[in-house]
Amino acid sequence: MTATAHSPALHHLGGTLYAVQIPIPLPMKTVTVLIDLSSPVTLIDTSIHTPGAQQALEAALSELGLHWPDIERVIVTHIHPDHYGLAGLIEERSGASVQLLDHSVKQEKLWSDWDTQLPAQQQFFAEHGAPPNFGVGEAQTAEWVRPAARLTPLSEGQSVPLDNVEWQVLWLPGHADGHLGLWQPETGMLIAGDAILPRITPNIGLYVGGRPDPLGDYFATLEKLRALNPGRAVVGHYGPTMDGVAARAGEIWEHHLERLGELLAAVQERPRHAYDLSFVLFARELPLTGRRFAVAETLAHAEYLRLGGAIGRSLENGIWVYHS
Repeated sequence: MTATAHSPALHHLGGTLYAVQIPIPLPMKTVTVLIDLSSPVTLIDTSIHTPGAQQALEAALSELGLHWPDIERVIVTHIHPDHYGLAGLIEERSGASVQLLDHSVKQEKLWSDWDTQLPAQQQFFAEHGAPPNFGVGEAQTAEWVRPAARLTPLSEGQSVPLDNVEWQVLWLPGHADGHLGLWQPETGMLIAGDAILPRITPNIGLYVGGRPDPLGDYFATLEKLRALNPGRAVVGHYGPTMDGVAARAGEIWEHHLERLGELLAAVQERPRHAYDLSFVLFARELPLTGRRFAVAETLAHAEYLRLGGAIGRSLENGIWVYHS
């Protein structure tokens, strides 16, 4: 009898790989955590630091005959709370090596040095027209992450063993500057994290201290995914797996081209800051956290246009305003 028969949340992907959908307090409802039973016993992503997520992950491990001390390695696709949040707790309870792409190591300080980083985040959004209370609620986000004390960087092109075969480490920036993927060319399987998703488009946002052109990065990632043309991808949400990756990459590409057209038309109509422009791209009412994502994504599109020479920007009374 397989582990899937014991728990509907546990999916056998073949060989020694299992996926579990862990509940998270976010609109996506769940996040995918991969468990590899081969040596070294590995988790790929950890879910979020909440009691419910921790209990669900413990239950999934128990279904497979595992407990925290059995975990030898954690690989993190990217450092967003729903993927990195339990890394520190797992490290503490198991002694596991926590590994992530080298591009993520510096940005992980957002969590390990939260009190120092937060004022810069708030100032960044203020400079793009956000109201004074825009940072309210950030403390809850910090509670969702238990940072790891020791991080082992991985590099693109490096190989790591999973399921008793070698997987290639990929750099798939856009949704996160240091987004990691794992590719197995012989089976055509990609561990994609949030680099591509079946039901929603991954948030592509510009944040303080981040790479200057995340949308340009993401267009390059979409090109890479289309060239790889995986037969199956393990995805962070709405999975645990999806097929048709190359076609989905093309759909997302067209979506962002449409967004760029909408933004360009709005700026040509009149000069606006990013907070104002976010209501052009995301007109519906959003909670504070959702509006923050909307402003960050609007900025990614505005900067792509600016860096390409389609629009300009100027600093007016301490706020960046985009203009044609």
